[in-house]
Amino acid sequence: MSPRAPRAHASLRELAQQRRLPAHQPMDHVTLEWIVSNRPANFDAAPSFPRPGLMLVPPSSWFTRQDLATDSNHGVRHNARVSLLASLLAQEYRLDAHDTAAACAAGAVHDCRRRNDRDDPGHGQRAATFLLANADAVTNALGRPLPQEALHRAATAIALHDVPYEQFTDRQQRAYQASPLLVDVLKAADCLDRYRLPLQRWWPDTSRLRRRPPPWAPAAACAFVTRSERARLDGTANAHALHHAHQTLTRGL
Repeated sequence: MSPRAPRAHASLRELAQQRRLPAHQPMDHVTLEWIVSNRPANFDAAPSFPRPGLMLVPPSSWFTRQDLATDSNHGVRHNARVSLLASLLAQEYRLDAHDTAAACAAGAVHDCRRRNDRDDPGHGQRAATFLLANADAVTNALGRPLPQEALHRAATAIALHDVPYEQFTDRQQRAYQASPLLVDVLKAADCLDRYRLPLQRWWPDTSRLRRRPPPWAPAAACAFVTRSERARLDGTANAHALHHAHQTLTRGL
């Protein structure tokens, strides 16, 4: 049997170990298999969501860069997964229907103004500005109107999602105090989707959150990452990969 041909490119996992991650970071089979093999041993073998929730798959036109939108660690799939997780957490913490929908919209938009897959400080504020400037397009895609107050709470959550609590300025602290639950929910949802990242030390650290996720959330979030990313790598379009993964985690509800 002939030897297997070498891979043309290093995996994200290998690049992260070498501290050479590029500005554009698409998922690959090697990294995904590493994630699957290293999922925490105490995770439920049959993870599921407690209810269907709301998910908004953002169109690639909302993103600053199309390559980051379609295939990157902060693109369409990440934003859609965070939108669903945010809506589920909002329901878990008994936010009303408007703020639950606002949490979903915030998740779908929160990283759409990124310029790269690295730290990119300020991308939260840029995405918040995008939401308010494109509120009709976002609410139309969501399929329901949102009151101006809920839109502004969503924009606040987006603007603060990439700023650690302990680094809030006085102005940011005042903004947080005006809508703390929505900010906490978006930060927690974003944190839960970190199972997509290629080093375990970058995976969710719930000690940094002010509102801890419920017990079902980590295993279900990890499965949502692996199932949607596997489907995409197998050639499925983003929206179908996300909806199929969502359905597999909500069967029987």
